Amino acid sequence: MPESKQNYLRIENLTKHFGDFVAVQELSLEIHDGEFICFLGPSGCGKTTLLRAIAGLDPQSSGRITQAEKDISNLPPSQRDFGIVFQSYALFPNLTVFQNVAYGLENMKIPKPAIQKQVNDLLDLVGMPEQTDKYPAQLSGGQQQRVALARALATSPGLLLLDEPLSALDARVRATLRHEIRLLHERLGVTTILVTHDQEEALSMADRIVVMNEGRIEQVGTPEEIYSTPASPFVADFIGVMNFMQGEVSTSGKVLVGEKTLVCETGEIPHASKVRLTVRPEDIVCSAKAKDIINSFAVKVESLEFLGSFCRLILKGPEGFGELMTDLSTQQVHELNVSPGTALTAVFPARNLRVFQESS
Repeated sequence: MPESKQNYLRIENLTKHFGDFVAVQELSLEIHDGEFICFLGPSGCGKTTLLRAIAGLDPQSSGRITQAEKDISNLPPSQRDFGIVFQSYALFPNLTVFQNVAYGLENMKIPKPAIQKQVNDLLDLVGMPEQTDKYPAQLSGGQQQRVALARALATSPGLLLLDEPLSALDARVRATLRHEIRLLHERLGVTTILVTHDQEEALSMADRIVVMNEGRIEQVGTPEEIYSTPASPFVADFIGVMNFMQGEVSTSGKVLVGEKTLVCETGEIPHASKVRLTVRPEDIVCSAKAKDIINSFAVKVESLEFLGSFCRLILKGPEGFGELMTDLSTQQVHELNVSPGTALTAVFPARNLRVFQESS
């Protein structure tokens, strides 16, 4: 994250209605100067609605937005300081690459030599220096999105808004552009908001992730925080792959799952509360020998799936544990001689178990 913690964008109690439907509800958020933020969540969670409210394209029903200490809540988009890139590229089909990027600069009455230099510099920056005279229809999807990015940056906006810009591209191009956008951000330092439903995109690109669900924020944190210490079962389930077990707090620091006790941090959750216990597949440690240590249990391999650099095992745990997923390297699978029916010992490290109280 950038050194400067100065707030650049402040959203206060923002609500957006579409008729009777509440798309965003009483949402507040502060974004730092030069930060790369991702709004992440499933379809319909309000992330694009929030982005469009920031841009003034779909103004909020109530609430306040402040950018660089200026209240922009009621300003039209033309008077707000942002560049935007959409999923659909939205390039002018009748204009060349050069003319597309120069469009906003020409409207600002900038001298032609200055426009020429700025456009060439930007096309160089996004890796498109040779394509100035081509039309959008002559470009690939990835190239069109690079041009859209250069156009959004042409007027040197204080804020860059990216609305699912990579979702229409194939996987390889998406991965390349993801890396390029991140490098571009590091070079330019422009405050950036990316809307995405792709958790991998968010984890690899963001300084901080804002996980949204049903018009509200579930959690704000670094990719590491969101992945390792999810604040709710929704975040735990939405980010990465997660195992869930139903249990009950027996005493402080102990949860009963079926007839077995798991030692873990239970915090302020009262005794006898129903809870959901979570553990990531990569955090379950498997061995061929029985271990006399806490949180170790006999399990049986039901099936295994080869996934390239690792194998995902489906394990049958003790009564109440249900089916569990664990990820082992291909080498570990060979060392343990794993196949369906193999008996193993699984250890659930206490530090990797998260406990969520069931809502009554």
